[in-house]
Amino acid sequence: MKQKDKRGDGQLSIGLALGGGAVLGAAHVGVLRALDELAIGIKALSGTSIGSFIAALHAFGMDWREIEAVALDLDWFDLSGLTLSQFGLLSNKKFGGIVRELLGKRKIEESPVPLSIVATDIGSGEKVVLKKGDVAKAVMASSCIPAVFKPVEIQGRMLVDGVLIENVPLSPLQESGVRPVVCVDLMGCHKFTKPDNIVDLLLNAFYSSLKATTAMQIEDADLKIVPDLGAFSLVDTRQVPELIETGYRGALPLLKRFSERSKT
Repeated sequence: MKQKDKRGDGQLSIGLALGGGAVLGAAHVGVLRALDELAIGIKALSGTSIGSFIAALHAFGMDWREIEAVALDLDWFDLSGLTLSQFGLLSNKKFGGIVRELLGKRKIEESPVPLSIVATDIGSGEKVVLKKGDVAKAVMASSCIPAVFKPVEIQGRMLVDGVLIENVPLSPLQESGVRPVVCVDLMGCHKFTKPDNIVDLLLNAFYSSLKATTAMQIEDADLKIVPDLGAFSLVDTRQVPELIETGYRGALPLLKRFSERSKT
């Protein structure tokens, strides 16, 4: 894994916020491809839920082609294991294991590109921004869908999916003074359909209330990328190649215009 630094004199470099959206997260890989093609550097990353997974891999040096290979190989339903808990039916420890397998046992603060991972303290309802500690455990916490997965405990706090508070994590980048900031909202064009099973039902309930809140939270982004993913399922991994391509096609013209404006 080699992180290519394409930032030369006058070269555009951005902060990138990657949002949640279950399997739709594959579209983030297409956005990374567009950034690479346009030689736009990334000086800081933040991620929520599946966005935290992609952000972590990229922050620790994996390029879009390597992440694409991971996304194409992942079995979404193998990311969890059945466990007995009063708080959830499944554990996403396997997800953490995949992160450790890909990156090794690493801490967030060791990442070559500054990384922030957003989770929710389900005990207090507060947003938790993780900038230190075990990266695999942080990704597990940020991706922990309440009632589906059992909460992840970090420093005595019960943490679950960050989408409850900030699905597209713009604020950690803004609070760090990073500019310009580009954010990727996977759910902005999503069309909900009748659920086929309990997981579909929970995901629909989970994400349906977020669209309006997210739109307000990302108003101040320098560039908002909202790929047209309305035709895609939140759980069907067979669509991953098309999701990557759709993310790329949606991001490329926006980023190209944004890059050209930044040079004037």
